[in-house]
Formats: sequence, C-alpha cells, structure tokens
Amino acid sequence: MPSDRPHPLSYLGPNWFASVMGTGIVATAGATLPVQIPGLRGFALVVWVASTVWLVLLILAMIAHWVRNPTVARSHVRNPQMAHFYGAAPMALLTVGAGALLVGRDLIGERAAVDLAWVLWTAGTLGGLFTAMSIPFMMFTQYRVEPDAAFGGWLMPVVPPMVSAATGAMLIPHMAPGTGRTTMFYGCYAMFGLSLVASLIIITIIWSRLAHFGTSGTARVPTLWIVLGPLGQSITVAGLLATDAALAVDQELADGMGVFAVLYGVPVWGFCVLWIALATALTARTLRRGMPFALTWWSLTFPVGTFVTGTTQLAVHTDLPAFRVAAAIAYIGLLATWCLVAVRTFGGGLRGGLFAPPGTDPIRAQKDPPASNPAR
Repeated sequence: MPSDRPHPLSYLGPNWFASVMGTGIVATAGATLPVQIPGLRGFALVVWVASTVWLVLLILAMIAHWVRNPTVARSHVRNPQMAHFYGAAPMALLTVGAGALLVGRDLIGERAAVDLAWVLWTAGTLGGLFTAMSIPFMMFTQYRVEPDAAFGGWLMPVVPPMVSAATGAMLIPHMAPGTGRTTMFYGCYAMFGLSLVASLIIITIIWSRLAHFGTSGTARVPTLWIVLGPLGQSITVAGLLATDAALAVDQELADGMGVFAVLYGVPVWGFCVLWIALATALTARTLRRGMPFALTWWSLTFPVGTFVTGTTQLAVHTDLPAFRVAAAIAYIGLLATWCLVAVRTFGGGLRGGLFAPPGTDPIRAQKDPPASNPAR
C-alpha cells in the first residue's frame, strides 16, 4: 500500500537552513560568553561541528532536491511566505564561518579556520546581498501582499548583510594592514546600515500589523522573535567593529566608534528587552491555544543568540556586571529553547510532518473578540 507520507526531498524548503543558524549561534554565543565555566568551550566546539555537518548535509539535500524536483524547488521563489526564508541559507554559511574563527580553530587549526571563514563569508555575503535586493523586489512587483500579511519572516532576506558585518569584523584582524583592511572595515559598517534601516522599516510594519490586526494565531507566531535578530546582531556588530577599529582607522575615529558602540547598543538593548517580553507573552498565548510545531520554532533560537552576543559586547565595552549576568541568563534560555526545538525537529523529521508542501493562501491575522459591555 502506498504511503501518504511525503518524501523528504519532495518539499525541502530554504527554511531548513534556519536550523543551522539556530545551532551555530549556540556555539558562537557560548564561545564569547563573558561568564565562562569549565567545559563550555568544549561544548561550543561540539555544537559547531554539529552545525557544520548539518550545513553540509542540507546543502547536499538541497542540490538533490533541485535535481529531483526542479519545478517544486522553483515554486518556493514564488511563494510569498517561503521565499523570504531564502535569507536563511547565507546566514547559515556566515554563522558556521563565525564559529570556525571562534572555536573551530581548536580542532582544525587557525590557518584552516581562517580560510574556511573567508570562503563561507564570501559565499554568504554575496548570497545575502542578493536576497536583500531580490526578495523585496519580488514583494514590490509580484507577490500578493495583504494588509495583514507582515510577519517576522519578512526580515529574513535583509538580515544577512548584518550577519556578514559581524563575521567580517572578526576577519579584520586576520587581514594585512592597508587599504584592503580599511575597505573591509567600512564595508562592514555599510552592511550594518543597509540591514539596520531595512529592518527598522519592516519592524515598524510588523508592529502596525499587530496593533491593527493581531497575530495569525498559528505556528507563524514564533517568527515575531526574528525582530531580535537584526537588533541583537547590530549591537554585536557595533561592538566588534569598535574593538578592532584601531586596526583600520586612525585612533580618534576608533575612539568615537567605541563610544558609538555603547551609545547605540544600550538603547537598542533596552528595546530588545521590551520585545522579548512582548514576544514571550504572544507566544505563550498562542501555545495555550494549541500552536502546532513547525520549522518556524527555530525563530526562537538564532535571534535570542544574537541578543546574547550583543549583550556580551555591551559587557565588554561597559565592564558592567549587570550585562555579564544578563548574557548568562539569556544563554541559559537559548540552550533550553534550542534543546526543545532540536528534539521536536528531529521527531518531526522522522515522522515526515515537516516535509509537507508550504501553503499558498495568505494567513489571516486575528485579534480576540472585544469583550461585551457589562450590564449597567
């Protein structure tokens, strides 16, 4: 009797790369955590190896998917929900590249780690700049966009340049002094601005959608956590670039960038805390109403990881114990969430439920019905 269970390669979408991002950030956040405990670096190395192997397997599976089902694979580009997750692939490359610099060198040596990081940074940056332009262009010209369609996934195509800026900042010390290093430095700042401004526009639209229409009440609700991604990563980038600014620009400008890392980072960190509270409340509300598991749950990992790395940078640049404690607490939350989502993904993958075709109809947002007026 034929099985109704879909073949794993029938509907393999780019959203699977979010699992690489969510796993890799556990390694990078753990390696840089300002509160180090025995065994944490070894754990981070194991997680980085796992994310690297998973990245390779996904790339091979994606190639096989395109060969086996080219029509289905191309259809993802035309899907107004799935297409945004093409931004996950370059971010997966960049996250693994950052992990190579931070912990992978303990296993493969510094020279190999730097070379690997350069290859992944180049591929991830080119891919990320392409998604940052092409997916919004498709939104503006082809996709049917309803007034209540905005969701956290809209951020996925424009966030990769911010991740490129973070990984690029870590590559600056490995470059020879001169014009090339300075160009890299300012290029990272340019990608910081590209991603930040686009993200702020989209975050405003998401806030407006929530205020006017409410949430979707589905497994798409966890994507609200993606808002933390560009914000937490921007704090991280500002801190990393400030750390190595003196290698690329004159000391006076480098000092100013150190000040900017704090004056920019702390206020944005405050908004991140507000958003964590809002996203937690909205996610808990939807869970109580029976939110199904989906790959969107990986939105609970990478964005929280960027909040950890951003908080770590503030701890470095302010030397304030409160930020060190906050980073440690956030990392514990990241670990707990990652374990939950990884286990659910493994189980869902074995059962085949995560390989169903994506929906094409718009997901309607909804609010609770207004309470009736009390009797007078």
